[in-house]
Amino acid sequence: ELEAIKARVREMEKEAEWMRELQMEAESSFTGDLEAGFFSRSIIDKTEVDQRSIYVGNVDYGATAEELEAYFCSCGEINRVTILCDKFSGHPKGYAYIEFEEKSSVNAAMELDESLFRDRVIRVLPKRTNMPGISTTDRGGYQGHFQAWGGLAQWGGYYEEQYSRAQGRTYMGRAKLLPWY
Repeated sequence: ELEAIKARVREMEKEAEWMRELQMEAESSFTGDLEAGFFSRSIIDKTEVDQRSIYVGNVDYGATAEELEAYFCSCGEINRVTILCDKFSGHPKGYAYIEFEEKSSVNAAMELDESLFRDRVIRVLPKRTNMPGISTTDRGGYQGHFQAWGGLAQWGGYYEEQYSRAQGRTYMGRAKLLPWY
């Protein structure tokens, strides 16, 4: 029985060594991808796709991807039509993205700006490229207020029970950052 336990321990040590080697190999390949510009290549690819895409705003909620494709087919060959929907209700948000095969199709599609689609004036713009770590939405601004002893905040609508444990003056939220532009 003791020999069986020792054999099992040796087996587990070999397996642990094998796992360490696999981990080292995975870490070295990951850093190698970083050095080779793996992430920058994906950003460049995304930028290239975004340069061939347009944003279509004020789209009728009943519009389908096929209708949008038929409306914009005169501009050039279309790869993809994306109508964004609310993740909770599943209803369309009222805008779409259209990816073309050629960059020149974007300029042709821009000519359809402020035209009528299903009795609504649509807005056609080139698609923005979102850069990781850069936000242009200005979310998370000044939301906190000075408050004493857990009372009802003037603007925030916080209830007394939520902050009754706070002693003295408290500051909730964070200061609004100035825009970088």
